Amino acid sequence: MMAGGIGVSKLTDKAIRAFVAKAESGKKLADGGGLHLFITPAGGATWRIKYRFDGKERLYSIGTYPLVTLAAARIELTEVKSLLLEGRDPVISRRLNRAASAASSDNTFEVVAAEWFAMKKKEWGKTHFEKSQRAFERDVYPALGKLPVGGITPAMVATTVLAINKRDVLETASRILQHLNGVFRYAQAKGHLLHNPAAPAREVLPRKKDGGRMPALLDYASLGDLLRRAEIAHLSGSVRMAHRLCAFTAARIGNIIEAEWKEFDLDSEQPVWTIPRDKMKVKDREMDHRIPLCAEIAVELRNWRNLIGGRGFLFPSPAGGKHITCESVEKAYRVTLKLAKKHTPHGWRSAFTTLARDNGFERDVVELALDHAHDNEVVRAYDRGERFEQRIALYKWWGEQLAAAQRGGKVIPLQPPPIAEAA
Repeated sequence: MMAGGIGVSKLTDKAIRAFVAKAESGKKLADGGGLHLFITPAGGATWRIKYRFDGKERLYSIGTYPLVTLAAARIELTEVKSLLLEGRDPVISRRLNRAASAASSDNTFEVVAAEWFAMKKKEWGKTHFEKSQRAFERDVYPALGKLPVGGITPAMVATTVLAINKRDVLETASRILQHLNGVFRYAQAKGHLLHNPAAPAREVLPRKKDGGRMPALLDYASLGDLLRRAEIAHLSGSVRMAHRLCAFTAARIGNIIEAEWKEFDLDSEQPVWTIPRDKMKVKDREMDHRIPLCAEIAVELRNWRNLIGGRGFLFPSPAGGKHITCESVEKAYRVTLKLAKKHTPHGWRSAFTTLARDNGFERDVVELALDHAHDNEVVRAYDRGERFEQRIALYKWWGEQLAAAQRGGKVIPLQPPPIAEAA
């Protein structure tokens, strides 16, 4: 048995296109490590890997170009080398996987993925679940859905996620790849395959330069300008009001668009938005999440209620759906307000956290206000509503700051008044 190292990659997409254009039957174009492109007698170009096993030279076929890209072929080469290092013949391993998957018609990728989604439905929020499921229906099932899950190769997965990223949606491609890893790990646990073909595919996606953080404006002048421009922009009433609620509460956009009037108490001395726990990202807490509403947004919500009525969803869809979508608000920021790579609806959470902490509010109070997953027992111990008075003071301060910023006046951040610790 022999398994050599991976050679230095030599090819470029430009060189490949020039080679394929000539289409001379029997010609090869090497990339290194045994990977090469071969022109078939029919004139097609196919990726192959030459390797040695038990002293014999063998060929492993990957797929045709350009259906399988150069990046995807290199991913497959990495997988083949890994199998050789384990003392396994890649061709035999593939045959065994395909035979095992073909033994049952219930083992297509789409069927296995549906089982995985059914399991995740109990853990995820409704919006996250539906958005993830739609993404698979749009971007994954057309390419992989009908294939036996055990016959899917790293190159197939890599090609799928690269096709998504060509739309310049790295966040979407990364999230779908994360879910693909989950499906294939589930398939491994069920005995449908031995190795996870999604694991190497991370290498074909570029890394996020900002470490994965969503863009956010973090100064009052910029936030005030955003609020003023949104007031004169051409937005539907539902999108505009959803944007306002997002800004003044720093709630997750999924909770904003799914907000229902029955969750709001706008007529008490202290207005409150109570989001049911099963709608929240973190579901393993006893209490629903309460957001004390500042005077500024409470007045706007009452006016909105008088305009559209106080039943059903706060932000009905003009297109006839139950409510507007996350994308409708995100697109307003990205396109109408020209804030692409500068600020998103989620960016209000970053602005709220940064400015509140910079102005002396305790970290625990800020984290509880945003219903973040707590990383220490001290914070968890307070997560029973005992610090609600501090949250009221926090949101009162936040509403005043945003209102002043929107007016264009100079905002002078003030230290919050001292609040006695809860017993």
